[in-house]
Amino acid sequence: MKISRSNIVEFTITLTMFLVVVSSAFIFANDKNDVFEEKIYVLNEEVKDGRVDNTKDEELEEIKEEIPEEEIDPIVYDNMTLTELSDKLNKSLNSDMSGYGNFIASYTIEKGIDPYLATAIILHETGCTWECSRLVKECHNVGGMKGSGCGSYGYFNTLEEGIQRFVDNIYNNYYVYGLTDAYSMNSKYAEDPEWSIKVNNHIEKIKNR
Repeated sequence: MKISRSNIVEFTITLTMFLVVVSSAFIFANDKNDVFEEKIYVLNEEVKDGRVDNTKDEELEEIKEEIPEEEIDPIVYDNMTLTELSDKLNKSLNSDMSGYGNFIASYTIEKGIDPYLATAIILHETGCTWECSRLVKECHNVGGMKGSGCGSYGYFNTLEEGIQRFVDNIYNNYYVYGLTDAYSMNSKYAEDPEWSIKVNNHIEKIKNR
């Protein structure tokens, strides 16, 4: 069989084109494999360094942050929230002391004082179970505290100040010395030997309301 010059040229061109295509495919495959391996390497390094791009998780977290969380009142005393404790104290406070349950509850909890004990002393010393005494109305003295400005008793500018000074007095002069209940406070707080019994009776009434 005689092969013409044109056939040889055609064959050569065809072979050359084939080799070019194969080479290109091989180079492309290698490049693609290198890119894939590079991505795997980067991912592994990010995993090691804790730098994994959790885009979806981050977007989800951003959405969660935009949703306001429901505020839940913590338990502060006797298995009650501050609001519940305030409401319970208010049931026993009348006259000029009416509505001061939240102030008493907040400040006693802040100072670490038993809110029942503090409220019971206030009720016993002031008569605010029904009608508050002159000492409360004119002097804002809620604990029968001695001092000046109101005869032999202390005078305070507001009921809030009077409550704070009363609670501070219990903390500074009783609690720090381990006198944390009516019985242990009795001899120091009042001359009446039955003062603690009366205060504890108020405590029971407060608890049961």
